[in-house]
Amino acid sequence: MSPGEGELLLGCHLSIGKGFPAVLDEAERLGINAVQIFSHSARSWKMKPLDPDEAGAFRARWKASRVRYFVIHTSYLLNLASPDPALWEKSLASLREEVRRAGELGIPDVVTHLGSHKGTGMERGISRVVKALLRLQDSPEWGRFPDVRLMLELTAGAGDTVGKRFEELAEIIERAGGSERLGICFDTCHAFASGYELRTPEGLGETLAELDEKIGLDRLWLVHLNDSVHPFDSHKDRHAHIGRGEIGLDGFRLVVNHPSLRRLPFILETPKEELDGEEADVVNLRTVRSLVEG
Repeated sequence: MSPGEGELLLGCHLSIGKGFPAVLDEAERLGINAVQIFSHSARSWKMKPLDPDEAGAFRARWKASRVRYFVIHTSYLLNLASPDPALWEKSLASLREEVRRAGELGIPDVVTHLGSHKGTGMERGISRVVKALLRLQDSPEWGRFPDVRLMLELTAGAGDTVGKRFEELAEIIERAGGSERLGICFDTCHAFASGYELRTPEGLGETLAELDEKIGLDRLWLVHLNDSVHPFDSHKDRHAHIGRGEIGLDGFRLVVNHPSLRRLPFILETPKEELDGEEADVVNLRTVRSLVEG
């Protein structure tokens, strides 16, 4: 579903614990029009086959709702950069299954972390990711669901993770064939922790100019909106509530109003505990809306 002209696409990550159709009820309650989900438990390799009736009920419920955008986030267990053949194959199989599930649910986008090269070096890690993406694009799932896109998420750069710099993501996309179905997800906490400035007009402008030069803004399809517990260029990934971390309210005001980002879906992955006596999602959504101009 496409957004209306000028419509702010804003939402958060929601649980499928009560089933896929129930996610729409929660979205309605929160008043959001963009949603991210895991298609199964994010900390398990097991994926129960989708029930066709439940998938049909989800599609019908979605069509009747105000939600305009859905994205599936892959499991945290995936490591497409792994040097371990068994783990790499398992990760690729899981990614293929996520594409299939997205297609059957009618969800247009899948976003994934790339994983860690486990000390084998960035070049080796990138090569492993490229090989996985080439195999994915040769798979029946990729061919069967041509409307499903895959986004590679920028990381905070902790340890041996792959994808902490724009040039790494650009190289992966290029070496994987440059398909129009390959894009990126820009996570504000990850970008900030990886050394990309967001807190000043000049800093954000330089960050987005570099992204455009290295990858192309046309491949930027999603923003994960998270403040950072840790300081700039720390390479530590820990999300904070909007405006209550090191990026701060002024930084997020710049991000949500920047013309190159304003058209994109913004998904909160902020902590879920109670905040100021209210649900954290309610508080964070209200904070973001208060920053949007016009």
